[in-house]
Amino acid sequence: MRQILLTNDDGFDAIGLKALIEALAPLAKILVVAPVKNKSACGHSLTLDKPLKMDNVSDDYYRIDDGTPTDCVFISLNNLFKEGFKPDLVISGINVGANMGEDITYSGTAAGAMEAVLQGVPAISISQVCKDRCQEIKEASWDFALAKKTIADIVKKIFENKFPLEQRRFLNINIPPISVEECKGIKITKAGYREYGNDTHRHYNPRGEEFYWIGLHPLIWQESIDKSCDFEAIKANYVSITPVKLDLTSYEDIDKLNIWINKGEK
Repeated sequence: MRQILLTNDDGFDAIGLKALIEALAPLAKILVVAPVKNKSACGHSLTLDKPLKMDNVSDDYYRIDDGTPTDCVFISLNNLFKEGFKPDLVISGINVGANMGEDITYSGTAAGAMEAVLQGVPAISISQVCKDRCQEIKEASWDFALAKKTIADIVKKIFENKFPLEQRRFLNINIPPISVEECKGIKITKAGYREYGNDTHRHYNPRGEEFYWIGLHPLIWQESIDKSCDFEAIKANYVSITPVKLDLTSYEDIDKLNIWINKGEK
């Protein structure tokens, strides 16, 4: 039987993770290893300055105390599977909130998939875009229907064929905040150019000590000529799937940089 390892950055009891389990349980054996608490925007961080405790919540369900999604994937792949065996797939999500454009570099959700492909396991990160800073996620009626259908369909396609990307590459999926019926389909996209503000708030505690809260930036981006980025697909009511690779080299700048570094040398 196929096996899928699940993680996320919203915590082991997050509603998105529970929805992901529901969507994939009919397709494979599920193993969950997730952080105890929310680790949003932790990026691809690995905990090296303290030991990490992994608790068994229930059968095939674990949580790591103060761990990151990267910790969860790294530890589970190297300790919960017999030597020589790995899961068929790692899926990180369903995140509450978008992970598009340069936010991929901040994302703990995307980082879970990054760590998996570094360890040689095909991976997907999946996120649910919100209409209004995710306030509607608190509603009891939210069922992640489109996200659940999408990830189930993608996993079935992978199992029936094979993972479509080469090594050290993963699929980053973002789901528009609409119903299954309203969705126009899937678009394969590039990561867009996010525009960032400076949403920080300065406060003082009762002792007069200064502290800061970093706020949530609105989803603002630079439009692409061909409307082919993840932000634009979501705006047009499409599911966005972006192939992401971990090689960050700017190949088109190598020759230019060689000329620049050697300029004036004899």
